[in-house]
Amino acid sequence: MPQTIHLDGPTDIAGFKHAARRLLVQGVPPEALIWSCEDEGSLWGAESELDAPAAAEAPQPPASLVRVPPAFVALCERVLLHREPRRFALMYRLLWRLTHEPRLRGDPLDPDWRLAEGMARAVDRDIHKMRAFVRFTPVWEGEEGGQPGGQPGGQPGEEPRHIAWFEPQHHIVEANADFFRRRFAQMRWALLTPERCVEWDGRALQFRPGARREDAPAPDAGAALWLTYYQHIFNPARLKLAQMRKEMPPRYWHNLPEARLITPLSQAAAARSQGMVAAEPPAPRPYKPMQRGLGEGAAAG
Repeated sequence: MPQTIHLDGPTDIAGFKHAARRLLVQGVPPEALIWSCEDEGSLWGAESELDAPAAAEAPQPPASLVRVPPAFVALCERVLLHREPRRFALMYRLLWRLTHEPRLRGDPLDPDWRLAEGMARAVDRDIHKMRAFVRFTPVWEGEEGGQPGGQPGGQPGEEPRHIAWFEPQHHIVEANADFFRRRFAQMRWALLTPERCVEWDGRALQFRPGARREDAPAPDAGAALWLTYYQHIFNPARLKLAQMRKEMPPRYWHNLPEARLITPLSQAAAARSQGMVAAEPPAPRPYKPMQRGLGEGAAAG
């Protein structure tokens, strides 16, 4: 009968480490376990790409010999943030194999290694995209529901709270929270996502359950100013749609104010580029040599 390991949630990395260390010392093989957490239910079900043949019979390693390289610990902490339901089973299987198959550490073609590294890269990309595509809107909370925009609705001198909405692909809110705390340490802010929200009040980070898109404020006057700026810096001669879609995937566009300008600006890019080429170059400005000050001339004389 498989043993069920219960974790506190989809990002309970500390709970996984504690349970995995105990199970490894007890000699419990991966195929004898079912991983489960509160928000995702059973993490072991129908067959998928994470399934693997049962581990071969091997002697149990003594507790004093249970050692894993630091690189594996870092990899594990990234992979466990992935949304794949079987990530805990995958990482325990790798941990088991590391202690029973010494050659595994130097095998870059091993399917489990490659899968884990691919999942870690996906998490890293998601973390980077959150940092790049979050757009904060200031909200003054003097009135019910807050008041987005450029005019405070609360007490004189009250600082606004900046609120942003983002839809991550993986469980990265906790992993990214400290970056935003350091980056925006002087302002109060809240980052809302469907699964998890984080807020900084100037003293401590606070986490709470997920929110709805409607809980985020509507665009304010600052968003209109940003669109004007985006239009003016757009260079039609350097437009590369394929590269842009790679760096800014379309799945993020519906939450980016500037995304509404991409289609019209792209459609007009060819005509604007031709106009730039056909336009007469501006007349060169006359050269005016710099005049030395009287004090500098007197000193030189």
